[in-house]
Amino acid sequence: MQDQHRFNTKAWLLWTAGFVAFIIGGALATAVTGRINDFGSALIGGMIAGAVIGTGQWLVARRLLDPQTWIPATAVAMGIGLGVGAWAVGYGTSLGELALMGFITGIPIGVAQAYLLRDRLANAWVWAAAMPLLWALGWTVTTAGGIAVDQQFAVFGAYGAITFMALSGILLDRLRAATSPAAAPTLDRSKVMAQ
Repeated sequence: MQDQHRFNTKAWLLWTAGFVAFIIGGALATAVTGRINDFGSALIGGMIAGAVIGTGQWLVARRLLDPQTWIPATAVAMGIGLGVGAWAVGYGTSLGELALMGFITGIPIGVAQAYLLRDRLANAWVWAAAMPLLWALGWTVTTAGGIAVDQQFAVFGAYGAITFMALSGILLDRLRAATSPAAAPTLDRSKVMAQ
């Protein structure tokens, strides 16, 4: 029997590999909306990228996430978050502007996803608190990595995506480990995040 408190390296590596969804989602959003330079492009681009990211996250954590709620919630939350965040920084692309845009984008994503995780993970509110910080970090890492962020992308690039997924995967594992089997009777704790 596996100790649920032990770090699940296999699940973490699988979750981290989900960074590819950010690249696909960003490319698809760019193909559909072009630059994120007004509220409409931010809303639509965010929803497209969010749908792909949500799908990628579900694919790498299928036993934990319900695709019928996780994918649309992530899409809508990212559309709203990116719309407000990009508007708040005047569609600017400096390091500070993108970090703030990422922080704002992460607020509705974190709230929506934490709400969906509330019956499955202990302290799901920690997820909501971490998402704005991790989204800001994703943009910071991408910008520092020399990516042409002045192209006004919907989501950060591979450097930021790997960082985001690796750190959020550690958080997800620790929240899973803190969840007692009795706390969520609908799930088999030995199978959560194990693929």
